[in-house]
Amino acid sequence: MTALEKATGDVVFKFEPFVLHVLCQELQDAQLLHSVAVDSGFRNSGITVGRGGKITMAVRSTHCLEVPLSHKGRLMVSEEYIEFLVHVANQKMEENI
Repeated sequence: MTALEKATGDVVFKFEPFVLHVLCQELQDAQLLHSVAVDSGFRNSGITVGRGGKITMAVRSTHCLEVPLSHKGRLMVSEEYIEFLVHVANQKMEENI
């Protein structure tokens, strides 16, 4: 809160979702991993194939959070709301684990 009160610009509370990149030897391996990831709740997962044939499977969570807290140095939310956001972000971290 002390740092937030001293801020002179815009401040955003941000929680980034879990991301795991896996380099796969075969497309079938990537497809199997993709199926497992999606079935496990990682719905933003996907497969990319590079120009050189490199196959990458990305396991991505949907647990993101981005909330503006201040604008031009003016705090726009209460301390109680910030504590709530921290609680929500910690819950999302537990879900990632």
